Amino acid sequence: MGEPLVTSAGEMSEQELLDAVNDGRRVIVQTEFLGSEHEITLRWDGETYYCDTPTRLHKHDDEDEMRTCIQKQGYARE
Repeated sequence: MGEPLVTSAGEMSEQELLDAVNDGRRVIVQTEFLGSEHEITLRWDGETYYCDTPTRLHKHDDEDEMRTCIQKQGYARE
C-alpha cells in the first residue's frame, strides 16, 4: 500500500482525492475546525469507502457517496 498521501483541506480536487483512494492509498486530509487541527483519513478497502474523522467513522457504499461526503465536508478545493 505504501505511504499515505498527506494533504491539506482544499489543496486537491475531489477527483484527485478519489483517484488516490481508488488506487489503494490512504489519504490523510489535514483540516482545522474550531481552532484545532484534525486529520481525516480517506480510504477504500475494495468494497467500502471510509472517511475516518476524530469523532466518527463514515462508511460509504460507492464512489458517488464518497464524493458527496468529500464535497459536503469541504476536504477538496472547489
